[in-house]
This record gives sequence, C-alpha cells and structure tokens, in this order.
Amino acid sequence: MAPAATGGKKQKKKWSKGKVKDKAQHAVILDKTISEKLNKDVQTYRLVTVAVLVDRLKINGSLARRCLKDLEERGVIKKVVGHHKLDIYTRAVAAAE
Repeated sequence: MAPAATGGKKQKKKWSKGKVKDKAQHAVILDKTISEKLNKDVQTYRLVTVAVLVDRLKINGSLARRCLKDLEERGVIKKVVGHHKLDIYTRAVAAAE
C-alpha cells in the first residue's frame, strides 16, 4: 500500500520506434558493367545463390534468377541443390583440375 499512498502515477512505457530501412534501388536490367562483373566474378564464388547475386551485384531477385539459369546453361556454374524455394549453385570445376 505504500506506493498507492504516495499518489504518484507510473509512467507508461514508451515503445521505441522501429528503425526504417531504406528501400534498395537495385538494377532491373543488365547493363554492360553488371554483365561483365557477372561473367568475371561469379566463376570465383564457391556458393552462388539468388541472395548472393542480389547482395554483391545490386540486381533485383528476378534478374538474379535469370542470370543463374543462363550461367548454368553455359556451364559456368553447376547446381548443387535444386528446391522449389532455393537453388544452390557452385562454380563449375573443370575435370582436368
């Protein structure tokens, strides 16, 4: 009863405002610089997924999926795991190595 006797009202908890993330401005078409970087750098990646391409090349997800299919057809990368939600690729290592 002591706190009630003092008559002080308890302050309501103020919830912190959530941090707002800026919307990413990723490329939606392949230009020459992104295409060159894609062809040169992806061969060195051990793990290649849609998220890796989006993060490193700053392209959007649908474009990254198209690039992965194209790279697989050309034999630059090979599929390790094929799932309806996520495809995981790795660099294609030549048989001579």
